[in-house]
Formats: sequence, structure tokens, C-alpha cells
Amino acid sequence: MNHVTFGAIEAGGTKFVVAVADVNDPDTVIARESFPTLDGAGTLAQVIAFFDQYEDIAAIGIAAFGPIDINPDSRTYGYVLDTPKRGWSGYDFLGAMKAWRDIPYFWTTDVNGAGWSEYVSGAAADVENVVYLTVGTGVGAGIIQHGHLLSGNSHPEAGHIMMRKHPQDNYAGHCPFHGDACLEGLAAGPAIEDRWHESAKSLPDDHLAWEIEAYYLAQAAVTYTVTLRPDRIVFGGGVPHREVLLPMVRKAFAEQLADYLPVDDLDKYIVTVGNGDNAGVLGCFYLAKSLLAA
Repeated sequence: MNHVTFGAIEAGGTKFVVAVADVNDPDTVIARESFPTLDGAGTLAQVIAFFDQYEDIAAIGIAAFGPIDINPDSRTYGYVLDTPKRGWSGYDFLGAMKAWRDIPYFWTTDVNGAGWSEYVSGAAADVENVVYLTVGTGVGAGIIQHGHLLSGNSHPEAGHIMMRKHPQDNYAGHCPFHGDACLEGLAAGPAIEDRWHESAKSLPDDHLAWEIEAYYLAQAAVTYTVTLRPDRIVFGGGVPHREVLLPMVRKAFAEQLADYLPVDDLDKYIVTVGNGDNAGVLGCFYLAKSLLAA
């Protein structure tokens, strides 16, 4: 294949998605494959086998499950850090890719990749300051301020902010570190299922589960609002697919914020994703493109 392409690696804890797009049209996927996540070496062998089909790759965006080291000054930059995923703790992900082909790579988290996609062409394409929150197997956030992904000495872990519990919630929590004290421990998909002993998909719209879930997601949105002052908060992941949920989040948000700060139109401030299941791959293409623009 002799046309110049961008590559995308959406590296999830359950599955990997790899894809390529033409550099002149990063919104259109030319080819795409997915496969279950094995250990580091086994998975990267499949990643490399896919990209070996393409001789002229200009850059690759990698959006990986975490925690990962994204600090270029760190000795473990490019590594997956301590994780319960077998065969990944201490794995030099970026180093393995560079050893295969030394081209530009944008190395970031899965939520940053999806969040960047929403910022460029999705539900937040008309604003500059965005919090993208994914609520699924875990909870994480990609934060964009004035067109830049936010990071300190590493990426945000905004799914682990401390929470005030709903008065009707007696659940012990799902987070192995914080129990029932953090957002992920109370609001991630597995927490919903563990609390109610059935799949979230089977819970009816009028179940107390959704009031409790909305309470926690609204509380998180208030925290991000008062600390980061975003123009928009975008919810992604499997849990916000439930249509009844976001209107309840907006209502609980208004109650909890209590008019402390002006937020004009909650229907435009708290929204769901625009790019759907393509967000991660598109974000990787856009981040790869940004390397060449820089």
C-alpha cells in the first residue's frame, strides 16, 4: 500500500481496535480490525501484524487503558503502570511500537482519545473547554482546556474523585482502593450491577438505580464545573446510553449547584457523545494528525 496513512490504536482492557485512515481524510476509516486483549507482547504482535500491511504510515495515535505514564521526562514514559490486567504491568507499550517502526506516536489515555474526538468533530466541536467523562466498566475523564489536553505530571484520574453518598444508597462500593468513597466505586457499570444484583440493561427506567446514578454523575459534574469551568460536559460510555439518565443528571446538577455559578442552558451544557463508537479511533487519527501539524 503506497498511499500515506494515519494509524489508530484504541487499546482497551477488553479489546484492541486498530485502524488506518488517509492523511487527507482522517474522518474516514480505510481499514479496521479488533481483537481480544491478551498480554502485552501477544497483543502488540497482532497490532504490528495489522500495521505491517501499510508501508507509508505518517504517524499513529495510541489511546490506551491506564494507568499509563505520559510524562516524557519520566524513565517509564510510554509504559503501562500497575494494572490488574495480566501481562501488562510495567510493559513498555510505546517502546515496543518504536522498536517496530520509529515514526511519530501520540501516546495518551483512552478517555483522552475519545475526548479529543468529541472536541474536534463531535458533541463539543463548537467550544474550547471540555470535560469528557466516560462511564462504563470504569470511570475516567479527558479534559481539554483552550484546545489542549490537560495533564500535570501525568494524566487526570477524575473517576476517583471523592463523593458524598446518596441518602438511600447502602452499597459498599466497587473500587478496590476507595470502596464506596469515589465516583468509580459508586457509579461505574459494575457498581450498578453489583448493587442491584442484575444487569443495568435490565433495570426499568423508574428504578431507584437511575436516581442514585444521576445523583453521583451530577455531583461529579458539579465538581468539574466549579474546578475546571468547562464550556461543556460530554458523557460517553455504556451507562449514559440509557436515555432516561441524562435528563435526571441535569435536574440533579441544578439542585446541587444551587445557582452558585451561571450555567445558561443545561441541555447544551451536559450532553452525550456525538461520535458514538467511533470516538476512540477518530481521536487517535486526529491526535496523529496534530503531530504533523506541530
